[in-house]
Amino acid sequence: MGEVVFNFIQSTGIYNVITDFGMYYKQIIMIGVGCLLLYLAINKGFEPLLLVPIAFGMILTNLPLSDIMSHPQTLLNMHPIDSKEAAMQAQQGIWAVDIKNKFPGGLLHYLYQGDELGIFPPLIFMGVGAMTDFGPLIANPKSLLLGAAAQFGIFFTFIGAIFFGFDAQAASSIGIIGGADGPTSIYLATKLKPELLGPIAVAAYSYMALVPIIQPPIMRALTSEEERNIVMDQLRPVSKKEKIIFPIMVTIIVSLILPSAATLIGMLMLGNLFKECGVTDRLSKTASNELMNIVTIFLGISVGATATGEAFLTWQTFKIFALGVIAFSIGTASGVILAKIMNKFSKNPINPLIGSAGVSAVPMAARVSNKVGQQENPGNFLLMHAMGPNVAGVIGSAVAAGVLLSLFG
Repeated sequence: MGEVVFNFIQSTGIYNVITDFGMYYKQIIMIGVGCLLLYLAINKGFEPLLLVPIAFGMILTNLPLSDIMSHPQTLLNMHPIDSKEAAMQAQQGIWAVDIKNKFPGGLLHYLYQGDELGIFPPLIFMGVGAMTDFGPLIANPKSLLLGAAAQFGIFFTFIGAIFFGFDAQAASSIGIIGGADGPTSIYLATKLKPELLGPIAVAAYSYMALVPIIQPPIMRALTSEEERNIVMDQLRPVSKKEKIIFPIMVTIIVSLILPSAATLIGMLMLGNLFKECGVTDRLSKTASNELMNIVTIFLGISVGATATGEAFLTWQTFKIFALGVIAFSIGTASGVILAKIMNKFSKNPINPLIGSAGVSAVPMAARVSNKVGQQENPGNFLLMHAMGPNVAGVIGSAVAAGVLLSLFG
């Protein structure tokens, strides 16, 4: 009986941590990081829908002996060659074997296949498309330029990451953080540098949550009081026909020009077509609610499970976080600067504050533009104007990911 009790004690995580702390201290630190992220998500409201499952997945994967992210272990028992037929088959490379599952693999290992095979992020994009109104972009097509300008941070940071010693695949995965688009960051990282998925995903969603803190100082520094006070003309109404044709045309044109972007753009526009066509309400509701929620849970917890102590607690992680905030800041600045330039040459006034919304992060970045504008002029409503570059940023980040995939994939 005493031996049974002792064996049980030896099988506990607590016993292993106490007797071999040097082996498990990184996991303990990561459990603390996971708890910190849970605190920020629950108490501070930082992207809770994604940070809660990511942080919990991080805790689960770092619990000693949990094996929740372990690969399956299979034993092959080869039959002896005991006949002439078996010998002839063996010469052809055909062997009789029994397969026995020694360990079936952890739950999160199987959920992670949805990330690794590039399934979950496009499904998230379909849900985003079903919730997005491209009307402001259709009404003001120039917004597309602002969405494109805000992607400059991605390519600037790509060069910076190369300078810091990352290879082209890692630099591409890090630079895409500047698009402030979590699913695109995850999609590109799984395709180009899956070993960096954990820190890239945490950095991307952290900065998305910090949009109201990071962007306003940059916006104020680059604009004058007069520019922040600019009142824009009301957008023209957009017909239903335009909203139906838009996702179809964007899918065809972008996919013909950049086939590697077809997956993300196609799913984004399919979700939007569900929303706008008026005959698929059930599909639109499923894509934007049930399916979106299910995939968000699976994606979040499995991505969090990649943040093991060995993979996360490295200098590379600190570099990724530093480069990520640089990418995000430059993306914000380049959008504002292009809006300032466009305002100089446009017949209709353009408030430069809407340029910062081009970094994606729908609709938080557009709300920040509106909020900063109203701090100067409470009667100035920029939200709908900012939604144009904001949804253009979603398209822009997917296109940027397609460009990087075609170059380095």
